[in-house]
Amino acid sequence: MADEHVVENQEEIPEEQQKKKRDFRLLALVPNLLKFVAIGLGALILIVTVAVITYSILNKGGKSQTVVPENSPYIGTRPQYSMFSAIGLIRTRTKDPTPYTVVVEMILGYDLNNAQAATELTGRLYELRDFVRSYFSSKYAEELLPENEGRLKQEIIELLNTRMLNTAKVRTILFNQLDAIEM
Repeated sequence: MADEHVVENQEEIPEEQQKKKRDFRLLALVPNLLKFVAIGLGALILIVTVAVITYSILNKGGKSQTVVPENSPYIGTRPQYSMFSAIGLIRTRTKDPTPYTVVVEMILGYDLNNAQAATELTGRLYELRDFVRSYFSSKYAEELLPENEGRLKQEIIELLNTRMLNTAKVRTILFNQLDAIEM
């Protein structure tokens, strides 16, 4: 009987009131929904703020701790070269009014396992020694300072590849020794 009474009571409630009840329940959910959205936004802002502060502390104001010179040949992966070191130690004088003695031992790097290049470099050994002697005797002592080594190496590579060598291509130059000694 009680069940019949409940069913009768629901039928007695007008449809308008039932609609208002449903709308009221939805309105009651809105503050809870807004509360969760606000919590999510707050958490996101907190996470971003902590990440930015941590990054700036670790990065020490955005300045890089590693300094790589612009003209450094050691940026990125370097190819491996075969080395030609038979030129040996060369002594000459600069063209300064008071000449400096230049002592240079130069090593040429060429493509790995290039037998033709090795043969050509060996065949031109005396020409290479003469080239090194005449090249450094045409320089002033201030051109042979350590800060100019990159430019010297590039210039020597260009001269060797364009004027002296036919099939071999010099890819890198290493100085075992490069001293300009005042007399």
